[in-house]
Amino acid sequence: MPVARLTLRFFRRELKNRFAGSFTGGLWALVQPLIQLAVYSFVFVYVLKARIPGADAPGYVPFLVTALWPWIAFSEAITRAATAVQDNAALIGKVSLPREVLVIAAVATSFAVHLTGYIAIVLALALAGKGIDIAGLVPAIALFVPLFALALGFALIAASVQVFVRDLAQALPQVFMLLQFAAPIFYDASQTGALARWLSLNPFTFYADAFHALLLHHGEVGLTRLAIALVVAAVVLFVGHRVFRRLDPHFEDFL
Repeated sequence: MPVARLTLRFFRRELKNRFAGSFTGGLWALVQPLIQLAVYSFVFVYVLKARIPGADAPGYVPFLVTALWPWIAFSEAITRAATAVQDNAALIGKVSLPREVLVIAAVATSFAVHLTGYIAIVLALALAGKGIDIAGLVPAIALFVPLFALALGFALIAASVQVFVRDLAQALPQVFMLLQFAAPIFYDASQTGALARWLSLNPFTFYADAFHALLLHHGEVGLTRLAIALVVAAVVLFVGHRVFRRLDPHFEDFL
């Protein structure tokens, strides 16, 4: 079977299994981030009185939404895909198939689910007059392509290493919690002062800034940063594929 068809079949299976037995079905994909958004909004807006600096700065909720949803897609894709090979150990032992499709399907499922929710919430905010530029939605969606490639590269590395180091899946949520607060999702990069240069090393920092710029016209992202982000995504994907291929022959010995 061609790899594309095989990947699509596993994608459908992953999507079905994800919502199997769920009372709300696929609606939970939108509800869960909305609950998370409500909690963050309450803490940062009503308790900590967080504001984005600048006379014409966007509201805090639109600022949070435009970067938080892509982050959820990115981090969840890697976390779920990290155990993709391990979770399909029985299948690997019985069927000859390119193991990469298991990781690709897991990453694609997370991105498909959260991109759908992202489009819905951005359109809702735009209709509610929250300062969202609807014209920026198309390039924002296009930005999910290199973000997907970046996530897939990291996921391939995580999934292959997880076969040998079973603690990795438990460590990833803690790592992503640190990375989440080390990117301008909850705050503007201008508020970090001298730390801004260090925070720019976070691969998600560019994407947070880019989504803010495209949808809220807050800040700007030049072509140089875009080119660097594209190169980084391509390099991480290439390295991830090489690592996965290098470790693939030894999977069955450890599963």
